[in-house]
Amino acid sequence: MSGFSATWLALREPLDLAARNNDVEAAFFGALSAAPPKILDLASGAGSTVASLAGAKPDIHWFLSDYDADLLSVAASRDYATKPGSLQTREIDLAANLKELPFDAVDAITTSAFLDLVSEKFLTQLVEAIVSSKKPFLACLTYDGRTGFSPAEPLDQDLCDAMNRDQKTDKGFGPALGPKAAEQAITLFEARGYRVVSGTSDWMIGPQHADFLAEFLPGWVGIGVKQGVGKSKADDWLESRRSQIADGTFTMTVGHLDFAALPA
Repeated sequence: MSGFSATWLALREPLDLAARNNDVEAAFFGALSAAPPKILDLASGAGSTVASLAGAKPDIHWFLSDYDADLLSVAASRDYATKPGSLQTREIDLAANLKELPFDAVDAITTSAFLDLVSEKFLTQLVEAIVSSKKPFLACLTYDGRTGFSPAEPLDQDLCDAMNRDQKTDKGFGPALGPKAAEQAITLFEARGYRVVSGTSDWMIGPQHADFLAEFLPGWVGIGVKQGVGKSKADDWLESRRSQIADGTFTMTVGHLDFAALPA
């Protein structure tokens, strides 16, 4: 699976926290039992899901899973604004060992910014594991392919198309679903009798996020060049955007979808 640094995850977390869809989270929490719930979080990284949901329900007993032991150490050692009921971690290769996780021993399953990285085969296996356990599932911040820039520039669409092509390459699970992941997951859950509540959770990025943009935009341009956008045009676009950030005129949205899949 493609790796993400703790620095990058820390830069994006404020955008993630602001973007999450409150109505979707409320539907998910409404499906949980009154007792302190045990939640299995998939691809937990540095604990962003805990940081988001612990405030709404601080008595959660978390079971975090990820292939990256260093990120799990960060998650376990964080000083969360609202401390969870408890927190355990497990280093695991989800692509190879998904069935080893205790779906039947928890009350619900969550994940954040993960489903767009996985293949159709893996997603089908994941949905089967969740449905078989008859547990609620919350998936947040799945990239859905929508991007907007202001002010608009001619290269914007080419870079967006390049990003969406790259999102479908192998991220460690086989050819990724990319922008179609949330839509496909919802279809699979509904076909198995689950009720789905969904809503957008878009990043709203402005000049005040300059540190994030300093990391994000060069990566965006690099992906564009890798996918065939002319380097000189891409470099000019990046310099123009940096100037707009400096003078406070640049804004950007990146589309995501949140959904809660709830057993009948």
